Parts: sequence; C-alpha cells; structure tokens
Amino acid sequence: MPVREPVAPYAAPDTSKELLTVPQVMARLQLGRSAVYDLLRTRQLASITLGRARRIPIHALTDFIRTRLDQEAV
Repeated sequence: MPVREPVAPYAAPDTSKELLTVPQVMARLQLGRSAVYDLLRTRQLASITLGRARRIPIHALTDFIRTRLDQEAV
C-alpha cells in the first residue's frame, strides 16, 4: 500500500504586502493626496476598489515608475 504524503492546507496569499493604500503610495512617491488621486482618475496609475477603499497593486506602482522613467529618458 503506497504511503500518502500529507497535503499542506491552502494558504491564501498575503495581499497586505501586494496592495498599497493611497497614503502608502503618497509616501513612496512623495506626492500629496490630490496628486495621487489625479493619477488614479486619469488611469496613469492602476488601482482596484474593494468596497469603498482604493488599493494600488505594487506591480502597478513599479510599472508607473518605469513608464515615467522611460518617458523622461527620451
């Protein structure tokens, strides 16, 4: 009879490190609240809405920074 290996229980990903709040983005970009919301409104910075809260994926912030660096280099 084959021995079955125990299966680890499913662990949900820790989204608290993958999603940033607006104040966290403000601090990282050193911008004010209105400037960050303008970036979100104009879709220069991607976000998701969870209930009434806006969250910015870390990859969206790094993509935004990379795009701005590329624009500035031209």
